[in-house]
Amino acid sequence: MKNLSIVSRIVLIVLIFSICAGGCAGTKLETPCRISVLTYNIYHGADANGNSNLDAVAGIINSLGPDLVALQEVDNKTTRAKGLDLTAELSQRTGMQGVFGKAMDYAGGGYGEAVLTRHPIIYTKNNLLPHTPKTEPRAALEIQIELPTGERIVFVGTHLDHLRDQNNRMNQSRRIKELYENYGLPIILAGDINAVPGSDPINLLCKQWSYASQDDPQPTIPSVRPRRKIDYIMYKPKDRWKVIEVRVIDEKVASDHCPVFAVLELLPDG
Repeated sequence: MKNLSIVSRIVLIVLIFSICAGGCAGTKLETPCRISVLTYNIYHGADANGNSNLDAVAGIINSLGPDLVALQEVDNKTTRAKGLDLTAELSQRTGMQGVFGKAMDYAGGGYGEAVLTRHPIIYTKNNLLPHTPKTEPRAALEIQIELPTGERIVFVGTHLDHLRDQNNRMNQSRRIKELYENYGLPIILAGDINAVPGSDPINLLCKQWSYASQDDPQPTIPSVRPRRKIDYIMYKPKDRWKVIEVRVIDEKVASDHCPVFAVLELLPDG
């Protein structure tokens, strides 16, 4: 009986360990996980005809069903947007959790970036980017989310300076590079970079990041007849991500930019 009791205890310990190990398995990615991403400059909530584009933008998001969305030119309770919180409006229309990141005060409210997510948010952080006096402030809105696998990733939405003088864009690109240079988690960066492939800001970012459609960049602006690519979905580290699909959505009215959609696969670590 004594020996049987010892054996029983050993079996019980093994069972408890197995249960615990099974319960913790989600903390490390063991199989690839696909994440769909959309980036869209929504032209402060107005379409090409000057009417509200919220229903059209929400329709695009709902038709694609992305896990993560980065939105640029987002008004928050401005007179221009008739006092509406555009992030909250789009969150309600899509059923996604929304976060607004103010880059500057504008027209009685705020103006900046927003992100939408279908996954639980661990934290949010709004990183203000450098800019010269009398130019528009910019920001990089960061959220950390937890995937169904249990692994955590970071998603960053941004909008860099639009002026012909690219000094601000270069300084903003350097700041983004510094912010995430030694980051320990996989990261997706999406937004309107206002720079074409091969330009100095993109070359600087690409020292650290890769971007979807890098081998075959598709133009994203203007939406009627796109000629230049300035909207990007970037990712790092390169060995943790695989691009499954990327496409520029043909939408001519809702904004002056085309939405960019990509499906990325997060690969097991090591």
